[in-house]
Amino acid sequence: MKITTRSGFSCDLPDAALDNMELVDALAEMQSDSDTLAVSRVLRLLLGNDNRKALYDHLRVDGRVPIEAVTAEISDIFAALGQAGKN
Repeated sequence: MKITTRSGFSCDLPDAALDNMELVDALAEMQSDSDTLAVSRVLRLLLGNDNRKALYDHLRVDGRVPIEAVTAEISDIFAALGQAGKN
C-alpha cells in the first residue's frame, strides 16, 4: 500500500502493517502519554527501519528531527492509510 502524507513523505507499506498487536499497544501508550518513547516504537512497527529513517530525513531541520513534526506525520500516515483503504 502506497501512502503519501500532507508534507509529501511517501512510502510503501505492506498490507499487513496494521495487523500487529504490538503496534496497537504502542499507539495506546502514545495516546495516553504514559510512554513518550512509544512514538519511536509506533514508527518502527508501522514503517520499519528503512522507512522510519526516510521519514526522519524528510523531516530533518538543522540536523534534528522535530518531535512535533513526527507526531503530525503519524496522524497523516493513518489518514493516508484510511484513504488508501477507501480507494
